[in-house]
Amino acid sequence: MASDVNGPQSGYQELVELRTSPPPAGRADAARNRTTVLAAAAQLFAEHGVENVSMDAIAAAAGVGKGTLFRRFGDRAGLAVALLDTRERELQQAILDGPAPLGPGAPDGERLAAFVSAYVDYLLGHLDLVRMSETAAPGARYRIGAYRFWHRHVALLMGGAADPEYAAHALLASLAAEHVTALLPDLGPDRVRAGVLETAQRLAGS
Repeated sequence: MASDVNGPQSGYQELVELRTSPPPAGRADAARNRTTVLAAAAQLFAEHGVENVSMDAIAAAAGVGKGTLFRRFGDRAGLAVALLDTRERELQQAILDGPAPLGPGAPDGERLAAFVSAYVDYLLGHLDLVRMSETAAPGARYRIGAYRFWHRHVALLMGGAADPEYAAHALLASLAAEHVTALLPDLGPDRVRAGVLETAQRLAGS
């Protein structure tokens, strides 16, 4: 498969179309409520842990009705996705237009390693939130819009693999939040990072 570094512009355009869209502007009061709710959720999650905060507590801290909260976000997983939205868009933009090697201009292998390292940083910094967003329901991880972006980007960089599409899924499986959460107590973040980087090299055929 052609690389999105020096290959056709179609690869870049695919990623542009797959990137996470910012939330709709909506009414000014709705936007303020959303900001207030997310700030309250972030604070409560940081203080008590994601698993220990109820929607009732978030609604009370934000000063909104529980019905409003559920209509806007659905559940805690929806709140997790919303809280991750800005960071995901920042990482996607760096992949699309940022400096090499994370952004365009470097060989595929270097870009793949840069993506893995950047994604591990993002994951470890927001592990509980990512885990909640990915495990809210069976297959939830694969329905999150950002996953399609990560997968396409990795597949485009894996031109040396026999099946880049499958290889990209296999690499991203090693970056699943549930998987990383299980490994961290025994391996620690440095071994996890090194292991995923080695997996990326092997899957890419480099």
